[in-house]
Amino acid sequence: MAAALGALLLAAAPDAPWAEYGDVILNRRSEAQGVRPVVFPHWFHRIRYRCKVCHQELGFQMRAGANDVQMTDILDGKFCGMCHNERIAWGPDRCDLCHSGLPGLKSGIVGGAQTSGPGRW
Repeated sequence: MAAALGALLLAAAPDAPWAEYGDVILNRRSEAQGVRPVVFPHWFHRIRYRCKVCHQELGFQMRAGANDVQMTDILDGKFCGMCHNERIAWGPDRCDLCHSGLPGLKSGIVGGAQTSGPGRW
């Protein structure tokens, strides 16, 4: 019975991009600058906000790896810093909450690497 239910659920699953609910690892320059890689919980943000909030209003391109976000941008209130400003969400002084990846993690999508949309790596 459980196997039949699982097969039914898989058959009924939409062909939506898996990356929508994955984590995005950002390590373009983190380790080179002496900090751990960033783990961006895309899934956490996606279940709370519509895509347009970040990808239109905050300026993030709709392609993983295409955004050149630097800490100076965040401190200046751009990109993540629009919300992570100690008023809406924790501020950039809480380094460990974003720079939480294990050393050596490669940039990319984890937990949902299959995508059919513009975010394809």
